[in-house]
Amino acid sequence: MKKTMMVLTTGAILAAIAAGCGDSKDTASSPAASAGASPAAQTENASAKQPNIGVAIYKFDDTFMTGVRNAISDAAKGVAKVDIVDSQNSQPTQNDKVDLFITKKVSAMAINPVDRAAAGVIINKAKTANIPVVFINREPLQDDMKKWDKVYYVGAKAEESGTISGQLLVDNWKANPAMDKNKDGILQYVMLKGEPGHQDAELRTKFSIQAVEDAGIKVQKLAEDTAMWDRVKGQEKMAAFLAANGDKIEAVLANNDDMALGAIEALKAAGYFKDGKTMPVVGVDATAPALKALEEGTLLGTVLNDAKNQGKAALKLANVLALGQTPSKDNTGYDITDGKYVWIKYKKITKANMDEAK
Repeated sequence: MKKTMMVLTTGAILAAIAAGCGDSKDTASSPAASAGASPAAQTENASAKQPNIGVAIYKFDDTFMTGVRNAISDAAKGVAKVDIVDSQNSQPTQNDKVDLFITKKVSAMAINPVDRAAAGVIINKAKTANIPVVFINREPLQDDMKKWDKVYYVGAKAEESGTISGQLLVDNWKANPAMDKNKDGILQYVMLKGEPGHQDAELRTKFSIQAVEDAGIKVQKLAEDTAMWDRVKGQEKMAAFLAANGDKIEAVLANNDDMALGAIEALKAAGYFKDGKTMPVVGVDATAPALKALEEGTLLGTVLNDAKNQGKAALKLANVLALGQTPSKDNTGYDITDGKYVWIKYKKITKANMDEAK
């Protein structure tokens, strides 16, 4: 009898243990348990579902591209995780960054190339790894863009910014006869160019002068040199222009605002912008420092290169591609031309309408 009771008691204990283990497992996997997860854990789970996008900027200390990368960060909030890196104006460094993105198996890449001619190498790597890529602000060669159907470009048409730059000088020439210092009916100018061979530098230079000539104004180039988009170099080059040409200069055209602002510093050192001595200086980008110069009256005008929309569009395209979708107006909010290009419009900015750029 005792032996029978022991067997029954042992069986009851084992059954209770088994039931307890079963209850524990069910509770852990129940919806109620999941609902009880901490807010931090829930946020982490949601974040884990977001695509990873690798972003490489040609250099962080470029004023305009700083605006673009800030816009990318803002647009990514809540929809994607972005890893934004500085290529330090070195194509080999950028290639290494791309390799690292591929090793990390990012979902998509957004690349602002150091050298547009090197985009083909990046596309080949991206295609091999099946990682979609969106190029920003520096347009790859057309043949490279055709290499793969998961390659896109976001930027603005450089010839448009050049035309608007020239129109700013035309407007001032017509409104202020005193701009023609020697009264010869010819606009004597100096040009500060961006990076040699860069499509923005070449097209802005060409189309700015073409716009002046199309308005019926004769021109004479006194000097032209590259300042590599850089403010300090712009100041150095302008100082050299002034040393060689002095008061013969009637206008300054710069391919971007940083170089224009450098030119203004050199002009200030030479006695301009005081006691009625002025010089028309035109830039491109409508950066915050340029708008301040507009307000002060040292910059005649600039061209709004919309950093916010370039960054936002790039992130939108990269995110849609990362999700395995084909970008369109419906899922990005931007018109896509020729199935690959998003063009952001430029706009003429003067002191009169600078609030629009702000």
